[in-house]
Order: sequence, then C-alpha cells, then structure tokens
Amino acid sequence: MKYLTPALLLVAALAASGCANRNNRGADSGMGAGAGAGVAGPVDPASNPASPQYFSQRIGDRVLFEVDQFTLTETGRATLNGQAEWLLTNADYRAVIEGHADEQGTREYNLALGSRRANAVREYLVSRGVPTGRLQTVTYGKERPLAICSEEACYAQNRRAVTVIAAGSIS
Repeated sequence: MKYLTPALLLVAALAASGCANRNNRGADSGMGAGAGAGVAGPVDPASNPASPQYFSQRIGDRVLFEVDQFTLTETGRATLNGQAEWLLTNADYRAVIEGHADEQGTREYNLALGSRRANAVREYLVSRGVPTGRLQTVTYGKERPLAICSEEACYAQNRRAVTVIAAGSIS
C-alpha cells in the first residue's frame, strides 16, 4: 500500500506527458527538423480563407429580415456578395440555406416565410454566379430560434437566413 500511491502518481504523470506531446510531430512525420518553427500554438481555422470557419466568422453566414418580410436589405445583399465570392472561389463546397422566422404567428405561416427567405437568398446567390446545383434550401420557421424572449431584440435575431457550408456535393 505504501508504494501504490507513488506508483499511481508516476503512471498518471507519464500518461499526461504523453498526451501533452501528442501533436508534436517528430522526424517520423516527414516534416524535417525545424518544421513549424516560430508557430506559437494551433492555427486558427478562421484565419484560413478557404475554411468554413472563415466563411461564417469573417464573411458572415446570416442575413436578417424585417418583420413579415423576405426582401433582402442592403446589409443582407452586402453579406451575400461576400458569400457568393467565397463560394465561387471555393468550388469544393456546397451550401444549405436555412430560412427562419420569429415566434410570432402560426407554425404554418412561419414555415412558409422561412422558405421564402431561404429562396430569396438562394436566388440572389445564383444571380451572382453561384451554380444552382451547389445550393439547397430548407425552412425551419420558428422551430430553431437563436434568442428566446418576447422582445423585439430577440425577434429580430430570429428573422434570418443562415448559409451553412459543407464539403462535397448535394445529394
């Protein structure tokens, strides 16, 4: 019993040190000596212009709508211009455009409104040159709110279309 505690501590320390070096690529990685020199830590995926994280964080993955509207705003069109440019540059990706509505109104009305919003975004992206075969729409109506409260600030966040990027073709 006297040796059990130190032995367990030693095993735990060895296990932890092995985990800490899991991302350390040695000579067997084919990267040669000095590879990665000057890199302080993991690379932020949002800094890679070809990544979906860059798309959502830097370009913007959503556009907002006014109450009971599916007409694009100037701000929405500006965001979609960036999305179209990104999609044209990164042809290996497809997009699913989700239409959403706030909680006001019936389920059926909001499903239809979400569909019109998603289609408005799709049509705009197509008008900017994105091939229709790379775009798909889906409506969630009021079923997936971002903000939950009975105030205009919450409603405004939920009146949106979100462009979700994925690799590969649409099935």
